[in-house]
Amino acid sequence: MTARLLVYTRTTGFRHDSIPDAVTAVRALDGYRVEHSEDPQALEAPLEGYAAVLFLSTSGEVLTPAGRERLTRYVDSGGGLVGIHSAACTEYDWPYFGELLGARFDRHPALQPGKVVVEDHDHPATRHLPAVWDFTDEWYDFRSSPRGRVRVLAGADESSYEGGGMGADHPLAWCHETGRGRVFYTALGHASEAYRDPAFLAHLGGGIAWAARVRSEDRRSR
Repeated sequence: MTARLLVYTRTTGFRHDSIPDAVTAVRALDGYRVEHSEDPQALEAPLEGYAAVLFLSTSGEVLTPAGRERLTRYVDSGGGLVGIHSAACTEYDWPYFGELLGARFDRHPALQPGKVVVEDHDHPATRHLPAVWDFTDEWYDFRSSPRGRVRVLAGADESSYEGGGMGADHPLAWCHETGRGRVFYTALGHASEAYRDPAFLAHLGGGIAWAARVRSEDRRSR
């Protein structure tokens, strides 16, 4: 049975121009039936039929109280949550969401090339990547490092770009389990070009598969 994904892209703050390209890229992943919405009522309906819910470059307050309750129950009961890029700029007024995602966005320098350092190759999101991955993004700083609360997969080498503010401990991608659910987050994915980059698409696809509990051999070509 093909796994279902709910891709949620509502914004009430900054809106990324890359969202349409990102949605198209997720739709192109093998093995999923993708539903896309910006309607908060989509999160108020039962979510148990989805293998994972993706908060794709969301920003600001995007959920109703009923949606918050549904998402909490969904993850606690075994659902998968994937946060992409500015998902970390979402639901600041709801402390649980910050705990769920792992960290809150603080600031970022200008979009520029830099280096991602892979810390954990034993994960579908990173096993294909080199030890040091050249990439262009905004290199998000977070209010605090999630290390110790999550499994850090990759981080930023702040010496490779200008304006980093976290120092030597600068996670960019991580995962963790909470309740019976799984959460994967990547800070990468600002620009449309990322969603045409095979390495980034494999990174994103691996994270989605892990959160959705979909094995590579189960992902059917459509």
